[in-house]
Amino acid sequence: MATTDLTRTFTVATADERKKHTYSAWIKLSTTGTFFANRPSNDYRFYYMILPSGHASEYQFYCYMVYNGSAMLEATGARKFRDVNGWYHIVVRTDTTQGTAGDRFRVYINGEQETLTMGHTPDQDEELQVNRDTTHYIGEEGNGNGQFSGYMSHIHFCDGQSYAPTEFGETDSNGVWTIKTSPSVSYGTNGFFILKDGNSVTDQSGEGHNWAVNAGTLTDMQDCPDNVFATMNPLDNYEQGSTFTIGNNKVEWNTNNKTNYANFAINKGKYYWEMKYANNTGGSDAMIGMSVEDYRQPDDYPGHDSTAWSYYASNGSKYNSGGSSYGDSWTTNDIIGVAFDADTRTLWFSKNGVWQNSATIAEIAAGTTTNAAWTNMGTAGNFFFPCMSGYDGNKAEFNFGNGYFSTTAITSEGTNASGVGKFEYDVPTNFTALSTKGLNI
Repeated sequence: MATTDLTRTFTVATADERKKHTYSAWIKLSTTGTFFANRPSNDYRFYYMILPSGHASEYQFYCYMVYNGSAMLEATGARKFRDVNGWYHIVVRTDTTQGTAGDRFRVYINGEQETLTMGHTPDQDEELQVNRDTTHYIGEEGNGNGQFSGYMSHIHFCDGQSYAPTEFGETDSNGVWTIKTSPSVSYGTNGFFILKDGNSVTDQSGEGHNWAVNAGTLTDMQDCPDNVFATMNPLDNYEQGSTFTIGNNKVEWNTNNKTNYANFAINKGKYYWEMKYANNTGGSDAMIGMSVEDYRQPDDYPGHDSTAWSYYASNGSKYNSGGSSYGDSWTTNDIIGVAFDADTRTLWFSKNGVWQNSATIAEIAAGTTTNAAWTNMGTAGNFFFPCMSGYDGNKAEFNFGNGYFSTTAITSEGTNASGVGKFEYDVPTNFTALSTKGLNI
């Protein structure tokens, strides 16, 4: 949602509904930004957000409400939101009717109550800026600033109600906080339930409080709280040599020969993913492949030593402690498919759906390694990371199963027997997407 925001103009709510409400959302951050706001003017506004980079308290929950130029509520959470690889469940619970000041504004992250520093605590029975008859926003502050960068799912707003997080989530048998897809809650005058299992802003609460896409395009990603997909990892960014956008699925290189890695490491199973080479203005020295966990080389290309294996854009060679003949060269708009069998430590590459070195999709599915780029890579038990290097100006868009290259949907979905993820080209049978569901097949 980095350039996307949603709007809805609320109707006049009751005084009690302005005193009491609950906001629940699942979010996956790329960086930071606003996830709920109302801003008719600078003197009358509120927003819930993860503070943007550069703020003195960056990557923390922050709420600010102003009425007639004076603060009504100001709260900062203690937790640092630095995990850009998983989903967070955030519940904001407000009830100014409470006699105890600490119970008037509470925030929960993944079911646990957050420690807050209160710059200003609401007065008892104070009517807040939420639920006024003005335009409310999801994804920005209402003045074009504070744009949210990442994913959102299952957003509930219940006015007139103060609900615990257990109404929207629960702990499973493995001790993991998981989503309740259809909670039994009441919504009130302006309440709503949107982004349920997709990108629909049609209200699923039964109240008919639909939202609208005000700017940008709201894409329907496969990545969701119940199935987290791999992305490239902005936390593993040597000398800040690359820029990550579009939910960390797009990488742009700002320096030469820097390698970036995905956030999933694998040592068993069979997986497939795709990369669209979006721009090669920095030259054709990009390389895509796999690297052993303990020997990653972020300041050089993958394959310059024996602990990584790559496919080279410039001449189609394969690299592992030096290069050798392999396949076709690739350039802007070419899509490279990667199939990795972690059980046999075997790697194949395709270009625009054609498997290189005369390999066929049938033999890959059957485990025949004759025409693979490599087999018996590393040592049994090694964890392997998908990786790619580029030169200044190179851009790559990764599809680990979301069904998009950047914000553009795949043009013709290939077959995928696993049923996990969506790809441009056919996925070899017995291979699946690199996601939490894929890991458990």
